[in-house]
Amino acid sequence: MDRIVVSSSRDSLLSTHKVLRNTYFLLSLTLGFSALTATASTMLGLPAPGLLLMLVGFYGLMFLTHKLANSPAGILAAFALTGFMGYTLGPILSSFLNAGAGDLIMLALGGTALVFFCCSAYVLTTRKDMSFLSGMMMAGFVVLLVAVIANLFLQIPALHLAISALFILFSAGAILWETSNIIHGGETNYIRATVGLYVSLYNMFISLLSILGFARSN
Repeated sequence: MDRIVVSSSRDSLLSTHKVLRNTYFLLSLTLGFSALTATASTMLGLPAPGLLLMLVGFYGLMFLTHKLANSPAGILAAFALTGFMGYTLGPILSSFLNAGAGDLIMLALGGTALVFFCCSAYVLTTRKDMSFLSGMMMAGFVVLLVAVIANLFLQIPALHLAISALFILFSAGAILWETSNIIHGGETNYIRATVGLYVSLYNMFISLLSILGFARSN
């Protein structure tokens, strides 16, 4: 009986390590592909997709990725999603480069990488269960949704800055929660885990860039 329990525990641990390894590998590939599409979009001067196309493209490809997550086609869907998100970065990066603020892009990129490394290292080192964050994450999502919709009409700079700061906190919490979910067996699909972490990194990068741009302009 003890041998069966030990064997089951070992198999579970190996499975968790496999999901984590595949997640980080696919995440590195999708981030690289996203960087390529962002570079191409910037160099070609492609126009911003607009809010409607942005939402349709993001949520449509996100739905497709989750729908196909248990098949090899899910990997292609993940690349389609991250490639599209990279394209949407192009016009934003172009505006910063044209304003001579290329250093802010590198600073936001470095800040995003640092936060991701610290959050991931904390969970992987302590193996702390971060499931208690789920309730706060849901509340934070609702607050952010309401704030974003309100700012579409109000266009208040201070509110925009507050939203960016909240997005950074929300994204950091999502990285902690997602990593914990993987190592404790809550997430067994590396494609879903990859896109979850990618979206958190994307939102954090955009939010840091927004705050740095605001600080520079003032």
